[in-house]
Amino acid sequence: MRRISLGRMLLPALATLFAAALALPARADWAILRNGRSLHITGYERQGSLYVLQMAGGEVRLPVSAVLRFEPETLFPSPVVEPAQPSGPFSALVHRAALQNGLSPRLLSSVIRVESDFHPRAVSPKHALGLMQLMPSTARALAVRDPFDPAQNVQGGAHYLKQLLGKFGNVNLALAAYNAGPAAIRSYGGVPPFPETRDYIARVRRDMKRPSAPHPKTGAVELTCAPREQRCREQSVSGARIPDRALP
Repeated sequence: MRRISLGRMLLPALATLFAAALALPARADWAILRNGRSLHITGYERQGSLYVLQMAGGEVRLPVSAVLRFEPETLFPSPVVEPAQPSGPFSALVHRAALQNGLSPRLLSSVIRVESDFHPRAVSPKHALGLMQLMPSTARALAVRDPFDPAQNVQGGAHYLKQLLGKFGNVNLALAAYNAGPAAIRSYGGVPPFPETRDYIARVRRDMKRPSAPHPKTGAVELTCAPREQRCREQSVSGARIPDRALP
């Protein structure tokens, strides 16, 4: 009886699988464009001088020169799910300023905690002022007349953070820009290798995981606010979804 080796039997099947894998488009999660924007994608492939970017709603064709690089999802986390109203000083003020600017209330609260530990008259060695440690030039650009006034400071800082999220497209880069300045992000093409900035991002992220009590009126325990969306989604204690509500 003729013997056929297992290797010879598997070789054609392996070759077919390898060829099929080569035919699949390369996988990625974010396309970083040279104009500073980012696109969330499900995959991409190159066709001559064009990239074909697969997205949830279809596909986009861009010149290869327009794409700076591709990044995995882990570097660009999805919107954070956090308690509806973070506890702590100025919680109502922080909550309202966050929603008015399309931000996560927990993100804004954590930035304030790391920046000033909620001391409205805090002044840094570099002369950053107030709860959100606004530099005097930044405060003027944001029309913040009194950086030591909690309402003005938080509203100005929230608006600035919203601008950074819109410019850089994800939380990590926005936090890095808030700490080190937008020019540093552009210079290094991402989070700069400054220990202070990387520690700053980690501290904000850790604080965002702090537990909070349910919302006293709605019973909501979680609230998801995407930076560039105009609605927030709450989850009740029982697990039932509360209807989406527009930002105030």
